[in-house]
Amino acid sequence: MARLIECIPNFSEGRDKEVVEKIVDEIRNTDNVKLLDYSMDADHNRCVVTFVGEPDQVIEAAFKAAKAAAELIDMTKHTGGHPRMGATDVIPLVPISDVTMEECIEYSKLLGKRIGEELNIPVFLYERSATSRERENLADIRRGQYEGMAEKLQQEEWKPDFGPAELNVKAGVTAVGARPPLIAYNVNLGTNDLEIAKKIAKVVRAKTGGFTYCKAIGLEIKERNIVQVSMNLVDYTKTSIFRVFDTIEREARRYGVNVIGSEIIGLVPMQALVDVADYYLRLENFSSDQILETKIYE
Repeated sequence: MARLIECIPNFSEGRDKEVVEKIVDEIRNTDNVKLLDYSMDADHNRCVVTFVGEPDQVIEAAFKAAKAAAELIDMTKHTGGHPRMGATDVIPLVPISDVTMEECIEYSKLLGKRIGEELNIPVFLYERSATSRERENLADIRRGQYEGMAEKLQQEEWKPDFGPAELNVKAGVTAVGARPPLIAYNVNLGTNDLEIAKKIAKVVRAKTGGFTYCKAIGLEIKERNIVQVSMNLVDYTKTSIFRVFDTIEREARRYGVNVIGSEIIGLVPMQALVDVADYYLRLENFSSDQILETKIYE
């Protein structure tokens, strides 16, 4: 079995397709790496890329993409709905086959060190790679966003793990870490009242008493004149899509608002969607072995 790592870098550009293509080309042109997906969001002004490959090649591709982003994206001019702190905002590494989480952690350190030293960008290790409990949660690292990072980096407790202890004005700050698979999932509401989205996000996110494996914020989607609850489900086997969706729908009704749609950003494990179908269709004795494609490709 091939040794495979999945990498899902997030770049702070979702409007200029030419810039995004140049960054993604760095991944396309790396041997033994397969580009699986990339998507741009103009309101978030963010691009999420997913690729997979042998560990050393994945690290090489991620570094080259981060280098291109540092050259092509100017954070002093960046605006967007999604929290961000750098041109390459975050680079998660996920073990897929014949690679342990511990090995992924070591690879994240190699990548972070290289970005810090060669690109002169402050790098924080997060999630399973975090060097302290305070740095496990990406939201805690990112708090203050790009605009607050120059001051934050001067605090002793926020000295970066790699790179300079001062802001790279153009490229900002990057977080690198190993983590299990997560689902980026957004629920759109039929209102432009941001406070409603924020209140619902507070109900479902773990930090404020919601679902243990859910991170959530309320965001504006100005292009559509609506708001959304934007989430990361960091363990879909314990916090499922359908549980979160049901809760958001019930909470929205309290404010006289409808859920008008939802979206998955990037890729999603098939089992997560099977679980949704099983729940809503009330399937009896259903197994993923009954899925046609599973039988064809097994």
